[in-house]
Amino acid sequence: MSGGESRVPDALRTAAAYAWRIIVIGVVVRAVFSVLGQFHRIAVAVFLGLVITTVLRPTAGLLARYLPRPLAVATALVGGIVVVLGALALVGEIVADQRTGLQKEFVAGIGRIERQLQDPPFRLPPDTFNDLQSRIGKLLSSHRSTLISEALSGASRLVEVLTVIALALFCAVFFTHSGDRQWQWLCDELPEAARERFTMAGRAAWRTFTGYTHGILLVAGTNAVLVGIALFALGVPLAVPLALLEFLAAFVPLIGSPIALAVAAVVALATKGWLIALVVVALIVVIGQIEGHLLHPIVMSWAVRLHPVVVALAVVGGAVAAGVIGAVVAVPLVAVGWSMYQALRSGA
Repeated sequence: MSGGESRVPDALRTAAAYAWRIIVIGVVVRAVFSVLGQFHRIAVAVFLGLVITTVLRPTAGLLARYLPRPLAVATALVGGIVVVLGALALVGEIVADQRTGLQKEFVAGIGRIERQLQDPPFRLPPDTFNDLQSRIGKLLSSHRSTLISEALSGASRLVEVLTVIALALFCAVFFTHSGDRQWQWLCDELPEAARERFTMAGRAAWRTFTGYTHGILLVAGTNAVLVGIALFALGVPLAVPLALLEFLAAFVPLIGSPIALAVAAVVALATKGWLIALVVVALIVVIGQIEGHLLHPIVMSWAVRLHPVVVALAVVGGAVAAGVIGAVVAVPLVAVGWSMYQALRSGA
């Protein structure tokens, strides 16, 4: 051993060895995400296809006992599409039926809020809201061209969303019908020495991903039912659409549900007044406690074993990296990666 190396402490040499490996891993991860960023629509479509597969596969397997496999997959897919479109049609019909009454309630509610803010202890000047409305009108007028361009770009984004959904359904059909054979073909293409470990990691990943998807669906459905019942009992308008919003928001852990319930609180404030809005705010706290201390530990612990701090960091990091989509996919990706690591380490 040379004299220069003998003066380097063993701890520093070990730390340096770990450091350059971590740097290499970071560069690889960055490269992977850069590539996925260039093809993010395909990545999102495949992710949605896997989610749909976890939902359709049990139903298709049950139907396959009585029907040919292709017909069972088609029946499960069509049934799922009918359920989703039926829910959307129900929401649209409820909004259309309550539109006139809601307009009157919102106008009356806003006027009531203005009068309350003009009274003690706020004592806002009466012309405050008129000035605010005029400023908003001037702002919209000055940015009319920008708003029109945003609307046009929104139409193109709608086409992209529909394309992604169509590709996700296309992938889900083949994943559900012959996903096992596709996975076996991929494993057979690998070197023989790597097949066993790759198969082991893949099984752990799919088991965790399936458990997470089923668990989050159960948590989201429970939250939506609780919110819908509570809002209906309080007489808050649009209880069903707000419950559906809560269902969708629950797919973003920790922060999605409070945001959806905050929207419900605003609706309650504009239509029913401060008291009902405060009750809805209390509902946010209660449902948050039920979700955090009852539903997630019971439903998710058998599929996803992640500390709440890790979940929070994953959600925030995913949101920073890829917006709402990143916040949705971050936790299952971290959970899948951790389960693969544990499976490879234990050899189970």
